[in-house]
Amino acid sequence: MQKTISILAVLLASSTAVFAQDVTLDVLGDDETLKGVLTGASLALSLDPEEGLGSQDYIAAARADYRRLVTALYGQGHYGGTVSILVDGREASSIAPLDAPRQISTVSLRVDPGPQFTFGKATLQPLPAGIVLPEGFAAGQVAQSKVIKQAVGEGVDAWRSAGYAKAAAGDQQVTARHPQRELDVAIALDTGPQLTFGALTITGNTDVRTARIEKIAGLPVGEIYDPEDIKKAERRLRATGAFDSIAAVEADTIGPNNTLPIELQVIESKPRRFGFGLELSSIEGLKVSTYWMHRNFMNGAERFRVDGEVSGIGGETGGIDYRLGASFERPAVYGAETDFFARAELSRTDEPDYLLDKVAFEMGLTRPIWDDLTAQIGVGLLSAREVTPEGTREYTLFTLPLEATLERRDNTTDAKSGYYINAELTPFIDIFSGDYGARMFADARAYRSFGADEKLTLAARTQAGTVLGGDLNNTPADYLFYSGGGGSVRGQPYNSLGVTRTSGGETYQTGGLSYVGAQLEARYSVTDKIGVVGFYDFGQVGADAGFGGETQWHAGAGIGVRYNTGIGPIRLDIGTPASGDNIAKSVAVYIGIGQSF
Repeated sequence: MQKTISILAVLLASSTAVFAQDVTLDVLGDDETLKGVLTGASLALSLDPEEGLGSQDYIAAARADYRRLVTALYGQGHYGGTVSILVDGREASSIAPLDAPRQISTVSLRVDPGPQFTFGKATLQPLPAGIVLPEGFAAGQVAQSKVIKQAVGEGVDAWRSAGYAKAAAGDQQVTARHPQRELDVAIALDTGPQLTFGALTITGNTDVRTARIEKIAGLPVGEIYDPEDIKKAERRLRATGAFDSIAAVEADTIGPNNTLPIELQVIESKPRRFGFGLELSSIEGLKVSTYWMHRNFMNGAERFRVDGEVSGIGGETGGIDYRLGASFERPAVYGAETDFFARAELSRTDEPDYLLDKVAFEMGLTRPIWDDLTAQIGVGLLSAREVTPEGTREYTLFTLPLEATLERRDNTTDAKSGYYINAELTPFIDIFSGDYGARMFADARAYRSFGADEKLTLAARTQAGTVLGGDLNNTPADYLFYSGGGGSVRGQPYNSLGVTRTSGGETYQTGGLSYVGAQLEARYSVTDKIGVVGFYDFGQVGADAGFGGETQWHAGAGIGVRYNTGIGPIRLDIGTPASGDNIAKSVAVYIGIGQSF
């Protein structure tokens, strides 16, 4: 018995140790597009002999290719084609899967696509009013099977969007008329009854209260079914950060009175989380930040977060800056779409031109206008003590911050396409002096990639801001604009560009009332992990509001390296001045996590 097992093992080993030497595809005709489609569909052509595959692997792939190649022919409108797959001259379909030859020299895929068919008739009924089927699904067009699937899918989706949740393809008549090279297609859609949202059940939650999940989801029970309502409910729950997984499951059967019960299956995230950040600049010094967050603070998917930051350590930009902040967010406070937030911050900013101690509090509401456009409105109080070359002053501001964000990037930490726009307007009034004004600021970013593998990405960012209604004497120092450093113009010293002023015979610098800046980057992925960057940054600061009056500008340029990690790329940039008298006479190094923008 032992001898028999040993002989069988040797035979099996020998049958799987020999590789095919040549796998080829021969397509009758000169349609290169069709040949490319067939090549992509073939499993045998995708095998890599370097992986040590045996003859049995090639036989299995060849047998599977009959169906795969015929399906690909149908996809291109060829319904009379023939496929032959020869393994060392034998048709692969005649070789039993477990009877593979010990040695294979050639696998030859031979395809005669036959004529390309067009639609003779192409009907899909019934359809809701206003739907436009794919242009290719019409008499005289190439009868691609993928177009038929697309038309059926769009028809079913249209009925579902109209409340017919159980719509599906019904009777189908597909006839190939070979003499005419035409394909007649007649498909009936079974719409079923129009349904309303039925009972909503929540499963999987242990700490987040069921009533809060229902309110955040905001599924309109009793109203006509719409799949978009389900997508929005899942998106709102996902945005809270309290869940690892959310899935809305429609009941298989229709409920009483033409209702559709929905089950929301959730898996909760761990409620507590902490993290830290680290950035280093040869001029600005070291910045260390940390946070602690609770994602289910009051068992209603509320988020409470505490942040701490120390920056300017060992830098050449004044003293060390400190910030301690706390924030609270509660979703679905006024309907499912409106969220509440409250923020508090205590900070000290020690800059070369001013020293600012500040306490700020702000609360407000956030609401999506579209799926990718969010608006925010709030009220706030800001109390500060400010020391500048002009002297010391204290003020308390009442603010009305407004903000809108349009997010259309494919990836927020390492975008390759899309764009992002953020706009802020903060009217303010000094409660004691009556001085008032408004700070406006906008940030726009765009990305576009090139090449089949999108290895080259061009990224552009522009920023603009101004303070209206005030002047340099009564505008809060941290509302003014500077340029220079990692957040604006790399290569130039931090906040080195502002407005030059004279008081008591002394000349000093403050921020300006307007700012325009731009950053341009060319990012190239050398490997999956390593990328290189070339950049050019520009900044301009004006003494007057509205981008008028005297202005000054500067620029910086440089190169960088990116190393991709699971939490975003690690960034190393080396910049040098690209304007003024010190062009390329100094360098600044910036290290951080994530792309610069």
